[in-house]
Amino acid sequence: MAYEQYEDRIRLEKQTNEKVDRTSPFCDFIYYESSTTLGLRLAARVLKPEKPGYIVAGTHGWHMGIRGFKPMDHPLADNKYLRIEVDMRGRPYSEGDADCNGWELYDIIDAIEYVRIHYAEYIVNPDIVYFEAGSGGGGNALAIVGKFPDTFAAATSLCGISDYALWYNQDAVGEFRDELDVWIGCSPAANPMAYRSRSGLETVGNLCTSLYIVHGESDIRVPSEHSRRFVAKAAEAGKSRLVRYRELPGVGAQSHWDHASAEMMGLIAYESEENRRSHRLPVLLPASGTLTVAGYVFTRSFSLILDSIDKVATLEYDMDKGMFELFCELECDYTLTVGRERFIRKAIQV
Repeated sequence: MAYEQYEDRIRLEKQTNEKVDRTSPFCDFIYYESSTTLGLRLAARVLKPEKPGYIVAGTHGWHMGIRGFKPMDHPLADNKYLRIEVDMRGRPYSEGDADCNGWELYDIIDAIEYVRIHYAEYIVNPDIVYFEAGSGGGGNALAIVGKFPDTFAAATSLCGISDYALWYNQDAVGEFRDELDVWIGCSPAANPMAYRSRSGLETVGNLCTSLYIVHGESDIRVPSEHSRRFVAKAAEAGKSRLVRYRELPGVGAQSHWDHASAEMMGLIAYESEENRRSHRLPVLLPASGTLTVAGYVFTRSFSLILDSIDKVATLEYDMDKGMFELFCELECDYTLTVGRERFIRKAIQV
């Protein structure tokens, strides 16, 4: 698997072509509707395996979108998965506005649900789903495993952002701040909690997914401090058994993979695949415990949505007892859904 697509070199303009599905034997370009934003149309590129396999979802680099449609008469070399490359909202092929790990992460979940229905013949087990992405997509990886803690059997984050406030302040050139100001709607100084709610570092305690993290030691655009901090906080939360970290010595500059050898890149591909191969069962969320809610949290058994994507709260739950208590620093209403029942409540302000 090549990782060049995460280097953020190609920045597509907003595409205005007619939104029509395009198909070929081993690659499709499809449009689907958001389940969270009425009428919003989203795009994805679907790479089909020669034989049925598991689902691997992924996203693009920070400034980027997915690659455009090119018909494929032969399968991607060495690909054994049904791969979904999701063009999140506000990106070149999709409608709407980007919101930096807000509702745009649900665009990935909607894409997974779409292929479960429309590509069922290519899927071995629809309950086993993986995620892999790098750079901006690596930041998506670190956040999505916290906001959807029992969705992904394994995930890979390559040179990902774990703390968007830190990244904002590290951006000496200003090439990322301009989007952060718009996509989140403020600076971290103006609303620290809004940046916390976007950051995988905030929800690391929710981790149930086996996570493989890779970073170049001397990466300038996304410093390796992001992965190091995530790994350290995972250890503090007792999650070390779920995290494997590979830091590449001397690798990274303006490009994430500057000075990386072919052997190093091959090792990343091997270890990422090994992480998936070793985890072929659905993740189980504990029946009781504590979850950090960064805007929302979705599990197989229940979901909880705060009244603002910019808020962070703490949920204490016990599914056997039907107990759900939410605590927040700010006044906060929330919607709890358990099965077919929905409750609108107020958080306990602390």
